[in-house]
Order: sequence, then structure tokens, then C-alpha cells
Amino acid sequence: MKFPFHSATAKKVDKDLSGASVVIWTTTPWTIPGNRAISFNPRIKYSVYEVTAAPDENWARKGDKFLLADTLADEVMQAARVDNFKRLGTVSAKTLEGMKCKHPLATLGYAFDIPLLAGDHVTDEDGTGFVHTAPGHGRDDFEIWMDNSPALQKRGIDTVIPFTVDGDGKFTSDAPGFEGKQVITEKGKKGDANQAVIAALTEADGLISRGRLKHQYPHSWRSKKPVIFRNTPQWFIAIDKPVQVENVRGKKTIRALTRKAVEKTRWVPAQSRNRIEAMVEGRPDWVISRQRAWGVPITVFRHKETGEILPNENFEGAEKLIKRIVRAFEKHGADAWFDEGAKARFLKGFVKPKDLDDWEQVTDILDVWFDSGSTHSFVLEDRKDLTWPADLYLEGTDQHRGWFLSSLFESCATRGRAPYNAVLTHGFILADDGHKMAKSRGNDVSPHDVIKQSGADILRLWVVSSDYSEDLRIGQEILKTNIDSYRKLRNTLRFLLGNLKHYEPSLRVEPRDMPELERYMLHRLYELDRIVRKGYDEFDFKRIFQALFNFATLDLSAFYFDVRKDALYCDPYDSTTRRASLTVLDELFSCLTAWLAPMLCFTMEEAWMSRGAGENDSIHLLDFPEIPRSWKKPAIAAKWQKIRQVRRVVTGALEIERREKRIGSSLEAAPAIYIDDDDLKSAFKKINVAEVMITSQASLLPGKAPKTAFRLEEVAGVAVVPHLAEGQKCTRSWKILPDIGVDPDYPDLSSRDAEAVRQFEMRLRARD
Repeated sequence: MKFPFHSATAKKVDKDLSGASVVIWTTTPWTIPGNRAISFNPRIKYSVYEVTAAPDENWARKGDKFLLADTLADEVMQAARVDNFKRLGTVSAKTLEGMKCKHPLATLGYAFDIPLLAGDHVTDEDGTGFVHTAPGHGRDDFEIWMDNSPALQKRGIDTVIPFTVDGDGKFTSDAPGFEGKQVITEKGKKGDANQAVIAALTEADGLISRGRLKHQYPHSWRSKKPVIFRNTPQWFIAIDKPVQVENVRGKKTIRALTRKAVEKTRWVPAQSRNRIEAMVEGRPDWVISRQRAWGVPITVFRHKETGEILPNENFEGAEKLIKRIVRAFEKHGADAWFDEGAKARFLKGFVKPKDLDDWEQVTDILDVWFDSGSTHSFVLEDRKDLTWPADLYLEGTDQHRGWFLSSLFESCATRGRAPYNAVLTHGFILADDGHKMAKSRGNDVSPHDVIKQSGADILRLWVVSSDYSEDLRIGQEILKTNIDSYRKLRNTLRFLLGNLKHYEPSLRVEPRDMPELERYMLHRLYELDRIVRKGYDEFDFKRIFQALFNFATLDLSAFYFDVRKDALYCDPYDSTTRRASLTVLDELFSCLTAWLAPMLCFTMEEAWMSRGAGENDSIHLLDFPEIPRSWKKPAIAAKWQKIRQVRRVVTGALEIERREKRIGSSLEAAPAIYIDDDDLKSAFKKINVAEVMITSQASLLPGKAPKTAFRLEEVAGVAVVPHLAEGQKCTRSWKILPDIGVDPDYPDLSSRDAEAVRQFEMRLRARD
């Protein structure tokens, strides 16, 4: 269709434009009454083309001049059934920016200027290179119109957006000549509006071509019916209007207050702050109204002629009117607003009865995001057991534009700060193949099924072992890994509980009197305490779990428990080593159960209660243990790291001996250990090497190791030659030692085990 240039202006700017028209095309003719501008792209080359030959009775006639994108001119002329045409000259973007056209229906009540606006959304892939712009019927149209409104007003162009289509899908009086015509029915069917507009355009000589086109069109995701875009009167919160907020000095805009609040809030993960900042900066005025049959009403009255709103800040009875509405809501609920006669009851004493008809009661409801954004107020401020602001808001990444943002705006506008101190964002849950879960794909995992089959703590373990800053994957294979990890942790706890059955406070050994290995374990607890506390403070649950899991499996089960089994099971009752180890096990149990309780709450409660806790006792009522700074022993830790390096080589050598069936267990061995690294060698001073290697005997030898000795590439300077232990096997400890039978009362035991059994028997007799 044609939008003719204003003749006087066109002739003055460029003689080729005199009598020319901008050509646009549309698949929605019903939007033409709402047209207020034409958009073009400054990067597209445009020219004026003159028709030199065309059939008789053709809409595009000889002498007509059209402004078109160069790349689309042939296509447009062919569609217009033009036999021949010529290019007159190029028109610059600068020229177009100052031009105005006439509406093709100007004689029907559309006698206003149609400006040309530059926009990046315009392409030359199809059409004419120009886009008809109806700000009330499309987002791009609306945004380009609003962006250009200040400049258009300076040019004397009315920037009010017409309300052309009502809620019933019919044209309003803002569409002269078409009022009452149906654009779309309530069932999503096409009305008579399109044909009416096409007929009017034909009558006004506004078309150069028409035809049928199959194309994509927006549909409702729920009803699958076509939808239309239309502007509607709504209620907004002005984001950039200075307002006075309680506890804030001077008037500030909500956007400014929100920016400051974002800076003062802790965002987890840290990069999520970038997203909320982008939301704050890009957010237009907040539309808070919706047209629904249910919800929280916007409790205001509007004067039909003046547009005045009651209550307002200049209205003397505003506070009294608000209290009246609040009392009615408290007594009868929000539906009191919609009850028959509500307007008269609420406005009684504020508006004269004869003037009631001049006021309309607003029946719009608040957007549910405003509801959710207000939750901090009635959840936190009205309860004595809670405090405002919230320590943490927790939701998925989609809530940056939802709950996080609505809460931020609402709170900053009413209280001057964010309603939360920290915000944690997590990804979405996907199937183990990385796709969205769907029953039809068979990749869905039900939390109820996981809990029913494996227990709630397995699901919790999956959560804490995942990186929630990204999308999280879950599936049967992933859960199997979590179940395996859970069993290993549970075995660690079982070992602790089994040995602590024999522990009582009287056996406690002070750290200064403990063997070095126990002091090393206390140092590890000191290190872990820092990791755990920092991790919980930073919501870094994965780091906490990995640290505790590695400690439980590598430091404890695979090392400390292995080394100390002999002392715990076989040492005399009052042995310092045994008592010190039990003391450390008690500390380990207290720390691990407390640290893991927020993650594996049911398992840790079960473990805690199994030690004879009181009926009203709970691990979840206890604080984390306070770890003394005196437990920090970096020198001892460095020494034992070296010892464990050497132990790895010995373990590797003995594993080969076991695999080749030359030994049944490590207690049958007496490894010869060659260390040519003085630093490593010095670590073994005052250390019972066989005890650490879990062998019956062991020796550190000087000199060069045989070529056949076992080595590990990653542990330089250490070589091991396995030998069989010499002596007899103790029937209690299974160690092979030369002192078996030294005590005549116990001919099958070593002297250490004989003393342990004698003490045990004496304790039994004393108890009897």
C-alpha cells in the first residue's frame, strides 16, 4: 500500500520525491487504522522508482513513483503487475529521517502526519524495505515509537498511541470508519475487520497489490488459537520518577535506589549480579495491572472526565479511605472490593452521592509478580520469630526477571533497600543426557521415586555434589554414583561408632600427649573447619562435600583407620596410643556429623542418636564444634604428607605381591624401603615404620636400591623391595613377630597382645 509524501515537503527536499509514495506491505490489514509511522533501516539503500508501463485498470499506473529498497524493487514491481519501470535516484537515510507521509486513509479521519523512523528491526529480506508501524499492535513498533516520542513531539507530531481494539476484539472509536468491526472473535476466529480495511484502502486508491500468503502467525500456547497484539490501558509504577521513600534522604528514583541495593546485595554465583543489573537497567516502567476475574484488586477510583485518582497524596481523606478499605479486606477478604454497592460504601463521606456516577471503580487486579514481590513484608515483618530483611532468597535463574526483580523494586520503593541480604541462583534440572525431562522421552526422574527407593539423603547428596550454578543433570547412572558415595560415608560413620562404643571421657588424652599421627588428624580437622565454614558462608556446598568426602575416604578409611585398627583392636586398654586414637575418633565423629548434618540430615541424626543422645536431643540443635587454634600443626602435617608419599610406594609394591599370591595380607610382609631423598628420610625419625605401612616388620635402608625394586614415577627417590616377615603369627593381631610365646601364660600371643589380654581379664574379674 502507498503512503504519499507531503507534496510541498517532498518537492523542497528532492524533486524525485515529489508525488512519490513510500510502499509498505502487511499481512495484518486490520492494523492500518493504528498506523502512526513508517520504519526504515539506515543501512539499506533506497531509491525512487517510476512506473513507465502498466496494464490498463492496474492499481500501479504509469507515472506513479514509489520509494523502495533497491534489493526488493524488482520483486515489488512484479507483484504490482508493472510491465516496465525506471530508477530515478537514490534517497539518503538523512533525507528520510526528516520526511513525513500522509496516511492512505487520510480522508476517512486519519489526517495526521506519518513520520519515517530509523530502526534496526527493518530488513531487506522481503517486503519493500519499509515497515508499517502501529505502536499499539507490536513490540518493535511500540519501542521505536516510544524511543522517538520526545523528538516527534518537538516536530509537532502527536505521540498518543491510539486504543483501536477493545477487549472483545472489536474496533473502537479510535479507528474512524471501522468502529464495531470484529478483528478476532473470542474463539480465535477471523472477523470482518480485515475485509473492511482492505475495501477502504481500495476505495481510497491506497493499494498497488494484494494477494494470499501462507506464513507463520502467533498462537496461544494453551488454546492453540490465533492471537492479536493490542495496547491496553494499564497501571504502571514509574521507575524513573523521583519519589520520597521512608529512611531515604531526598527524593530518589526507584531505579537509582535499586541500583544501589544491587551493589549492597551478595549475589551467588557472583556472575548473577551482571544479569540482575541488566534487568534493572533495561526495565521500563513496571506494569502492575492485569485483567482477570480473580486476584488482589487495585483499590483505587478514577474520575471519568479528569482522570483524578482516589486515594492520592493530595487527597485529605486518603489515609482514612485506605484504612476503611483495609478493614473491609480484613473482615471480608479481597472480594469485598467486588461486592455489590462497594463503590458507594467505600466512598461514603468522601464523594457526594450525586457525584458517585462520575467515578469509576477500578476492577483490575495486581500482577502476581507484585504479589510475590511483596511476600517479604507479610512473611517476615509480621512474625516475631523471623527478621527482615531475609538472609537469603533462593530460586532458579529465570527469577532474575521475576521474583528477585519484583521483590527488589517493591522493597526499594517502600523501604529504600533490598528485602534480602543475599540471593542464590541455581540452574534447571535436566535428564542425564542433557535434555529437558519428558515422560514421552522416558528420561524423567521423579524425586518421590528416588526417595522411595533410596532415601531422601541420596537426593540431598545429589544436590550438594552438583554444581548448581549450571544446569543440573540427574539420571539412574548419576544416582548410582551418589549411592556409592553415600555408602562410603556411611561406612566411615560405622567405623567411628563401632570403636566409640568403647570410649568414655575418662580415656581422653590431651593433644599435647598424643602420638604425632593423632595430632596430624587434629590438624586436618582444623583445616577442614576453615573450608566448611567458608563453604557454608559462600553456599559452596559442592566444595564442602568434596572436601569431607575425600577426607572420609582418603584420609580416614584408606589411611588413618587402616593404620590405627591394630592399636584400637589389640593394644592394652590403657595404652596411650589406643586412648589417643579413641579421643581423635570422638572429635572426628562430632565434627563430621555436625558438618554433614545440613546436607545429609537424616543420616547424621541417625548416627548422632545411636550414641545414646537424649530423647529431646538432636544434631540439628548443636552448633559446629569450635576447633582450637592449638590443633594447627603445619610442620607435622608437612611431615606426614611425606610419610604418606612413601607409603604409596610400599602399598604399590605389596599389592603386586598379593596379586602374585606371594603374600596373603600386608602383615606377612617386611618391606625394605630405600630412600635417597634426605628430606623424605628425615620424616621417619621416631616413627614406627611397620605400624604406618601396616606390615609386621619394615626397614629403612641406606644405599642404592636394586634395579628390580618397585618404584612409582610420581614419588622420586623411593624404592621398595618386598620380603617376608620373620617369626611366628600372633593369633590375636595376626602379626608375624619374633616374640610370640615370650609370655608363658599366652604361648600364641606376642608380648604386646599378652599384656592386653591380661589387662582385659583383670578388668572382667574386677567387674564381677
